Amino acid sequence: QVQLVESGGGLVQAGGSARLSCAASGRTFSNYVMAWFRQAPGKEREFVAAISGSGAGTNYADSVKGRFTISRDNVKNTVYLQMNSLKFEDTAVYYCAAKRTWTLTFSMTDFGSWGQGTQVTVSS
Repeated sequence: QVQLVESGGGLVQAGGSARLSCAASGRTFSNYVMAWFRQAPGKEREFVAAISGSGAGTNYADSVKGRFTISRDNVKNTVYLQMNSLKFEDTAVYYCAAKRTWTLTFSMTDFGSWGQGTQVTVSS
C-alpha cells in the first residue's frame, strides 16, 4: 500500500480556480496509477480524473473535461488536480487514490489506497 495525504482544498468563488495536491509515500510512486474522486453531501463517491504511472495517460469524467487537469511529479511523489472554472456543483470532499493497473474505467473498488480527503467548497 501507499500512504496518501491531500492538501489544497478550501473555499473558492464560482468561476475561480484551485489546485489540490496529494503527497504519496511508502512505495515506488511511479508504479501507481493515481486518481482523484469526489463525494458531495448525500451523494456517492464519483470518479474525477486519473493519470498513469508515467503521466502519459489521463482520463477524466465528462463533468470536468476541459476544466480540470491531472498531473504528477514522480520526483516529488505528488499528484495534482488543477481545477479551473469551478462551479457550485464541484463542491465536495476530494480524495486521492492509488492502484497498480491502468484500466479503461475507474471504480472505487479498484483502488486500494486512499487519502483522508480535502474539502472544496465553491460559493455561488
